[in-house]
Amino acid sequence: MGSQKISMIEGIKKIYSDVEFDYDEEVDVLYVSFGKPSKAISEDLGNGVILRYNEENDDIVGMTLIGIKKRSTH
Repeated sequence: MGSQKISMIEGIKKIYSDVEFDYDEEVDVLYVSFGKPSKAISEDLGNGVILRYNEENDDIVGMTLIGIKKRSTH
């Protein structure tokens, strides 16, 4: 993937008509999906952030955020 990280980050900025959130309180994980479910590659970006993207076109299809409660300041 390497040099494609920039285009993936730009993909996050796209406006999606269908965004879904699913929070698992038991394990403190937030799943975010953009658009219709599709096959994806996962990349661990560190700090509890996993990015899911379509390998064919580099579109971001979702994110997993681990440890959301720990990140909250409220």
